[in-house]
Amino acid sequence: MEKQLLHIEYLVYDDINGLDDADAWLLKEAREVTAHAYAPYSHFQVGAVIRLANGEIIAGSNQENASFPIGLCAERVALASAASVYPNIDIDTIAISYHNINGDSSHPISPCGICRQTLAEYETKQDAPIRLVMGGLSGKIYVVNRANDLLPLSFSGDELAL
Repeated sequence: MEKQLLHIEYLVYDDINGLDDADAWLLKEAREVTAHAYAPYSHFQVGAVIRLANGEIIAGSNQENASFPIGLCAERVALASAASVYPNIDIDTIAISYHNINGDSSHPISPCGICRQTLAEYETKQDAPIRLVMGGLSGKIYVVNRANDLLPLSFSGDELAL
């Protein structure tokens, strides 16, 4: 037996004022996009805003459905929109924020497992890292330089090769 250690490195900022102008703007947009969420069941509104390598901006918000679990997360809405409108342009950074109508919105959240897998796939597809800027409506902010860092030992298309 051999013991292995997984390590993730990320930056923690006290608040949005520590970010550079481009990341601060992107996170502010994600905070605003939370208002576009359709979340009548969870009351947990999530916004995701993508900056593409060509400078274009794409936004997405979570879209719930009474027939759980067929709702869509904000990250996947934004990723699918970006791939549809700009299919050959790399994703540079995605900012993710949320508004918990029934509770606190002052700390970072990270993408769910399905979104982590989707982000890993996009990173593999474009053969370039996707940065994540994650924060609530206020408070600390996490920045991860590679989306794949959130899903170590991920499943990939290589496992499907015959």
